[in-house]
Amino acid sequence: MGGLDVRQILERLPHRYPFLMLDRVVELEPGRRVVAFKNVTINEEFFQGHFPSNPVMPGVLILEAMAQAGGILVLPEDGSAAGKTFYLVSIENAKFRRTVVPGDRLNVEVTLLRARANFRKLAGRAEVDGQVVAEAELTLTGVDPA
Repeated sequence: MGGLDVRQILERLPHRYPFLMLDRVVELEPGRRVVAFKNVTINEEFFQGHFPSNPVMPGVLILEAMAQAGGILVLPEDGSAAGKTFYLVSIENAKFRRTVVPGDRLNVEVTLLRARANFRKLAGRAEVDGQVVAEAELTLTGVDPA
């Protein structure tokens, strides 16, 4: 499957502004790999406090972008998840290499490492202009609605 525009992302993920961290999915190999991006702009709400005179995207939001891309990756190809919501349950080996600032395009690549029951272990990597800004291993789990 090719990519997804923001409307298709909104159909698949429960996240909404200001917490949607993806603008487009450019490559999607269901169950294997996803590549997405977020255009980081000065009008992001988090820049009001992080930091007003030196705006830097919080590292946890870079990880959240990876988790959201992972959520797209683990859904069935038609975007349905049989009513499940996927939650981030662990982050391992997170490393931050450089800052992400307004004007950057945050490129995120997530690959599936393994699947067991309702758990998916993923490798995430974020880059700006070909330079790695962050990487981590993430675990997501699918939960049936209450």
